[in-house]
Amino acid sequence: MKYLGDHYYLIQLQYLGFRFHGWQKQPGVKTIQQYLEKTLRFVLKHQKFKTIGGSRTDAMVSANDAYCHLITKQSYDTSWLLKELNKNLPRDMNVLKVKKVEATFDMIGAVKAKEYHYLFSHGERNHPFCAPMITGKITELDIDLMQQGAKLFEGKHNFKKYTKRSSEHTLFQREVFSSEIIKNERYQANFFPKESYIYKVVGPGFMRYQIRIMMGTLFSLGSGEIDLDFLKKTLTHFDDDVVLNEIAPASGLILHHNTL
Repeated sequence: MKYLGDHYYLIQLQYLGFRFHGWQKQPGVKTIQQYLEKTLRFVLKHQKFKTIGGSRTDAMVSANDAYCHLITKQSYDTSWLLKELNKNLPRDMNVLKVKKVEATFDMIGAVKAKEYHYLFSHGERNHPFCAPMITGKITELDIDLMQQGAKLFEGKHNFKKYTKRSSEHTLFQREVFSSEIIKNERYQANFFPKESYIYKVVGPGFMRYQIRIMMGTLFSLGSGEIDLDFLKKTLTHFDDDVVLNEIAPASGLILHHNTL
């Protein structure tokens, strides 16, 4: 895509999504793209530019490894741009790397796989400081059963029941490369519960709310509200009237890694 002149950069960044209304610019709310572009306007002294996000996270969703395509009219030193962005961005956003890319670079097509982590705990009420990162279920959950349920999502399925606000163009047939629940040994803080878990799911792309509904369904499974047969039917009987009502809170979800 040609634009303005042109110089092309790939920005790798991370952010805590708790106070943001997702990636994409929207009127009247704080978004990641809005604050990144606000900072770019200041750093680039209001020179013309355009940004294209590689993964459009929803409200309150965090990212450990996100990408943005930056297109400018003037050329900039990447080391200088990295330093100036981190000097001026809010503290819950951080740029990891800036590099030049070719004019033919396609931000949307470049992402081959996305790995998401969903952090959760159970059996006790968490410290309030956990709220931006981890969902706490006060009731006891059957983790073994949830681990069995997570494996059922692997492969190609019709995930029609696992999205909201679909359109006639939505492709419900999706592939999940891996889906598993593991003990959380990656994210640690002294106010975290003694034991917590990560729902780790990898695929080429996910629909809106898909992972949160998958996680919500696993919560329902772990609490005894549904069984494994019911979960299997949601992936095969996708035209019946059954509705999956539990959408896991957004603040537990992290875009952990993008494979380019």
